[in-house]
Amino acid sequence: QLSGKWFLVGMASCCSYLAEHSHQLEATTVTISVLDGQSLAISTFRKLDRMCWEIRQHYLPTQAPGRFLLKGEGDCSKVGVVVGEADPSSFIILYYQKGRSISVKLYGRSSLVSDAVVDKFEQRARAVGLSEDVTYYFPTYGFCDSADEFHVLDGEL
Repeated sequence: QLSGKWFLVGMASCCSYLAEHSHQLEATTVTISVLDGQSLAISTFRKLDRMCWEIRQHYLPTQAPGRFLLKGEGDCSKVGVVVGEADPSSFIILYYQKGRSISVKLYGRSSLVSDAVVDKFEQRARAVGLSEDVTYYFPTYGFCDSADEFHVLDGEL
């Protein structure tokens, strides 16, 4: 159900890098493929220094439905990913937890989602202590569809 192309619409996070660089946010798309019926292959396409990059990640399933694990280098860099709410035809809200910090992301099947969906996203962000001050919305134009072989980051976060 989650397979296919998604647009990153918004993100709520206390990440200091995001706060300092929010004026430089780039339009971002994600393509999700379901592998072996359980794990997810994620390809993120975004611009960096005016070049299109692809970042490939692998979300591993956990025992609980709708929960995944993104492994990085070492035990400290594991990121828990939880599907908070989804309507596979229009939007998905994902939670990312690394240690004690939580981020919430809103993806849409198009770069624009309804006000009702934005309200749901903002409510979910507030519920985990993320205010409007740390909620960012991404551009709705300038998307990358692909990256050449020299601009692919393969592996974990």
